[in-house]
Amino acid sequence: MPDRLPLLNSVRSLVVKLGTQLLSTKEGRLDTAFVATVAHQIARLRDEKQIAITIVSSGAIGAGVAELNLARRPTDLAKLQAVAAIGQRRLMDVWADAFESHRVPVAQLLLTREDVDVRARYLNLRNTIHAVHEVGGIPIVNENDTISTDELVKITFGDNDILAATVASALRADLLILLTVVDGLLDAAGKPVRMVTSIEQAQQLVRSEKSPLGKGGMNSKLLAARLTTGAGEAFVVANGRTADVLPRILAGEEIGTLFVPPTSRRRAGRSRWIGTARHAGTIVVDAGAARAIVEKNKSLLPAGIVKIDGTFERGDVVVIQGIDGTPIARGLTNYSAEDVNRIRGKKTAEVKSMLAERAYDEVVHRDNLVLA
Repeated sequence: MPDRLPLLNSVRSLVVKLGTQLLSTKEGRLDTAFVATVAHQIARLRDEKQIAITIVSSGAIGAGVAELNLARRPTDLAKLQAVAAIGQRRLMDVWADAFESHRVPVAQLLLTREDVDVRARYLNLRNTIHAVHEVGGIPIVNENDTISTDELVKITFGDNDILAATVASALRADLLILLTVVDGLLDAAGKPVRMVTSIEQAQQLVRSEKSPLGKGGMNSKLLAARLTTGAGEAFVVANGRTADVLPRILAGEEIGTLFVPPTSRRRAGRSRWIGTARHAGTIVVDAGAARAIVEKNKSLLPAGIVKIDGTFERGDVVVIQGIDGTPIARGLTNYSAEDVNRIRGKKTAEVKSMLAERAYDEVVHRDNLVLA
């Protein structure tokens, strides 16, 4: 098995995500003693190794449920948002108290899906987090459950695993660590898989269980792993209750599951945004177009398009799929869904004849395209 240390010892920017169940006691309340141990580890890594660390912390709704002594998590959206508002204040109190003994201030950043989908806000998110580090603070990020309108009972970012991967990508963090209540990705015998080089192989091991307090599961962690390693960074899933888990991971110990990026080449900033922004529609292409995109680094032309799904406008992010439904790439479209439907399957000369001055040779140019 390859040595972990060379990959992890050079980490200078780290995102750490903690799930609701991990942060909770058996009674469902925030475990303040445990949060204090995490704060101690982070302060130590920051002081000794000069690592810029960003926390993505779940727990607002769980904290609100406990604070209000509710029997269960509400299903009504308005009540759920009210519970999140109450719980978020309690969550930040606990983090602030945990870091106070280390004389480290904490900064609260609450995000909605739109903060990633709109590129200007995406860039501002990155700049703000960098500025918090520069003034000596620890950024603590959570989804803004109090105003998210995509329904908390369904999906927004999906869960904080995806939010953490998005933040790590925006920051170009060297490593994303998801701390949970299991020892990593487990094999068929229930033993941790220590290193993963293929997300596709790992996907076969996923089970659908998830905790009653959280929204995620190992499947969402594999999606986060795909986003992170696809951008060229490393990813670890580990049991957060392991003693000194963060320093030991960075020291190269075989704790949790390490997902290794397929290439040492790291994705450029604009491509990162294309890879994480919510897509507006899907374009299905034939086998020839798929090969041209994946194997020959070509743009998507109208001739290779079979059908579309969704309503999108020029400049929106779209997913490009093969005819078997496999995602091939994501990119910025030069055409609206209506125009793509008109020109799909047609050659360039025909497109220019149909659309005149609105015609582009490419539906998605290679410069605006990111492989899945």
